[in-house]
Amino acid sequence: MGSGTQDSVVVLVDASTPIERRLIDEWLAGGGLSVADSPATQIPLKARSLEHRLVGRSDDPLIVPVKIAWLPPERDGARRARFSDVIALTNPRNPNRLIQRSIVKHSPDRFAVLTGEPARLSEMHTRLIASDGDPAPSSFSRFIVRNAVVTLERAERKLVGDRYKVPRLLAEQILDSPAFRRRLSVIASETGTSDAEAVAAAQSSLRELVAVQSRLVTDLFTQVMHPIYGNAWTVDVDESGLAELRELNKTNPLVFMPSHRSYADAFVLGDVLSGHDFPRNHLMGGANLTFWPLGPIARRAGTVFIRRSFGDDRIYKASLEEYFAHLLSKRFNLEWYFEGGRTRTGKLRPPKYGLLAYVANAIRTNRAPDAMLVPVSITYERMAEVGAVAAEQTGAKKQPEGLKWLANYARNQQRSAGNVYVRFGTPLSLRQQLVAAGDPDLVPTLEDPAGPELSEDDHRSRSRLALQKVGFEVAVGINRATPITVNALVTLALLGVRDRALTLNEVRAVISPVRRYIEQRDLPQGELSMLDDDAGLARVLSRLDAAGVLTTYDGGLEPVYSIERGQHLVAAFYRNSGIHWFVNRAILELAILHAHLGGYTDSANAGWQESKRIRDLLKFEFFFPERDTFEAELLAELGLVVPEWRDHIPTAQDALTRLVDTGFFMAHRTLRSFFDAQLVVAERLADRPLDAPLDKKEFLDECVAVGQQMLLQARLHGPESVSSELFASALQLADNQGLLRHSDDTLLADRQEFAEQLRTLGESLALAESLDISNRKVQP
Repeated sequence: MGSGTQDSVVVLVDASTPIERRLIDEWLAGGGLSVADSPATQIPLKARSLEHRLVGRSDDPLIVPVKIAWLPPERDGARRARFSDVIALTNPRNPNRLIQRSIVKHSPDRFAVLTGEPARLSEMHTRLIASDGDPAPSSFSRFIVRNAVVTLERAERKLVGDRYKVPRLLAEQILDSPAFRRRLSVIASETGTSDAEAVAAAQSSLRELVAVQSRLVTDLFTQVMHPIYGNAWTVDVDESGLAELRELNKTNPLVFMPSHRSYADAFVLGDVLSGHDFPRNHLMGGANLTFWPLGPIARRAGTVFIRRSFGDDRIYKASLEEYFAHLLSKRFNLEWYFEGGRTRTGKLRPPKYGLLAYVANAIRTNRAPDAMLVPVSITYERMAEVGAVAAEQTGAKKQPEGLKWLANYARNQQRSAGNVYVRFGTPLSLRQQLVAAGDPDLVPTLEDPAGPELSEDDHRSRSRLALQKVGFEVAVGINRATPITVNALVTLALLGVRDRALTLNEVRAVISPVRRYIEQRDLPQGELSMLDDDAGLARVLSRLDAAGVLTTYDGGLEPVYSIERGQHLVAAFYRNSGIHWFVNRAILELAILHAHLGGYTDSANAGWQESKRIRDLLKFEFFFPERDTFEAELLAELGLVVPEWRDHIPTAQDALTRLVDTGFFMAHRTLRSFFDAQLVVAERLADRPLDAPLDKKEFLDECVAVGQQMLLQARLHGPESVSSELFASALQLADNQGLLRHSDDTLLADRQEFAEQLRTLGESLALAESLDISNRKVQP
């Protein structure tokens, strides 16, 4: 307790060494604190000191936090820590006393006195009450400490840059939140535990979750992880997208949602953002990567390790949700891979919604005003890890992560693998997306604008549907930003010719009309200009040969190229990275072929109905828009083939003739492997006893085995169809169509009809292949 005037000043000194305290004393004595007309009272920035010497004063002093910031030496135009600093057993951002003394004497440019934003004691008390905080002296003193630390952090960030924005005292702030304490009390009451036990459990959960970021580790992390990607890829980034995000980040937290193709994704994106002065993201990772040394380093660099499963642990769930809400409210950026794991096929996997639900809940409850979702496409020309991913699709076991795995992974990245393209989609306001999707917590129903009482099931269903719509928009944003690479085009060509080898000119014959189509639609692309001349195309083929994806035979008149035996799934991975750009074209082709083969009087309607049927068959493989938008997209595709269709609806024969005139067909190149996989699943279901229980793993293993047999019998087009990932999607489709139920008398007939539809579709694909001019140019 004490007394004083309205103009009294209290300096909260954040100093850990006598040198820091002396520097602050000298700075104060020299008039550094311009707000003080008389000597200021100094109090250590510690809760206990504040409780005894500041909280409860009868006056209203101005409170000013002060600290010393230490900086690394300037090297190559930047002040960043290096491994040489660590080897010397020092942290240049937190030097020991001996080094502090040397810096003060010889390098005065390496330290600065920082002041946080001043505030009156009464103002701090008002803020505490407004935040529903506990006004008790101990709580008030902790509140003052947290605010002082935060405001000093902001001052230091102005000095060192936004990339060093790191959270402080997060666990303490969350646990001091009255709303969170009340939530814990409710959980304790409902689960039969005490409030103290619930708080202890939350404390343990937060210790497990909260990433304790370090500026030193932030400096070193890129240096540690650079061999994971730096020797393999040249990073090609869209800097215009970054400029827009920098501006947006001034007022909103960003949630980066990248595609997930490689373990290197996080390192590539993290380095790109750091190089453009973004604060390091809080990256959500799985507990499988907590092994030493990656786990401890990653946690200090911002990785939040989340349990793969936490079942009915309500306190862990509440702690995770509160952590997300707190980070968003403080405008810290998040990052996670919404597919839930690396793609096994090269195209986007269906989204997982668990983490997105936590962000949505923070917005629904107004604990965060909004979050901007940023679709990010990370596309590699080549990847060493694709072979292992492909092997898993035919039964190989995934290698567990660990130190040995990390060493092998880093060793495999030493060979140049071309470019990695980092592209940013249009940011999406999560609040606006939820409102547009009819989220029940944000949108009142038409029947009752005040919002009627929904049943718990209806509320849950509408919330889930709203999140699914948001996930779809993110996926669409990623796909729209994904460029078509040279390897995607080359593998597209070679996978479409039934395992035949092609000459250089024959590869070009397949690619050329596709490139004209890409230019016509103005699709995003990588360095496709490499394919303009024979030398560039030969270089692309040679690199795929060196990577083991292709094989070259040059013992004849000229070299010929084909997919290496056992590498079809690897080749399909590269092809699939850009396959979504050609799906609508392929569906249009099949619709026209269906109308032609069927001889329908109303061929336009027959073609449209067929396109909708095919869309439904592929809805678990690709992200299709609402039906009206899908129809508009197909009509745009038709306009590329028959520009005058609005004035004169073409007959099926006319449309087919125009298709042939374009010089290429896409259906057999892009969709055949998916329909072949569906055929395997359909026939296995049709042959299965109706009352037999279905074990998913056993059934998929059976599909892999039978798929190999059908491949040998030439009933499937190529080995890329034999994939547990594709079979799993096909099984999901069959379930969606009601083909896994056991009680319906028509089940056998429905299963047989499903298989027959796919066999008929196979005939249309074969016709597309025979009509493909580019394919006929390479016939023997």
